[in-house]
Amino acid sequence: MDALEFSDVVQALQGFKPRVEILLEEVPAPQKLATYAFAITADVSNGLLGDAEDEIASGRFVLLHEPGGQDTWDGEFRCVTYVRADVDAMMQEDPLLPEAGWKWLQDALALAGCETTAASGTVTRVASESFGKLSPRNNEAEIEIRASWTPIFSQSESIASQLTTHLSGWCNLLSEIAGLTPIPEGVSAITSISQARR
Repeated sequence: MDALEFSDVVQALQGFKPRVEILLEEVPAPQKLATYAFAITADVSNGLLGDAEDEIASGRFVLLHEPGGQDTWDGEFRCVTYVRADVDAMMQEDPLLPEAGWKWLQDALALAGCETTAASGTVTRVASESFGKLSPRNNEAEIEIRASWTPIFSQSESIASQLTTHLSGWCNLLSEIAGLTPIPEGVSAITSISQARR
């Protein structure tokens, strides 16, 4: 795949519309990890309006492409992601939370119809306590998922279309980790997207 073909992939990803609570924004991609790269960030709100609106999760999705591949990828493309979300203290203390977080990733990609190989990553529980002048603040608990995987492509669809499916799967993960209510089958969500193209 050359630069022109990769630009078709980027166009397809730029055209993806997530559910309304997820705001996507294109950001500068890392330049040293692969010959071609595309990056997008996400902020997930609770879906409420005005002062009641609150960010409950965020993330970053990077698509890398190296013609000929890299040894650890097992392919020419690699999806790299980081997501974080607030969790309640009881969930943060659950020893099975990391395993649940990894399963959320796997299930989110499977729900979108993604096929992957060479997946790897970490799931981290983060707890913060405030002291001194910050002590009036509530203690905070978060889950963080850092992961990467190599897409497996079929011959029946374009690579651009299939990579858009992986972005959709990532948005499924954001929805799950943020605790958003699933959209019923057959119902279309109103969508919004903000892209700062550079």
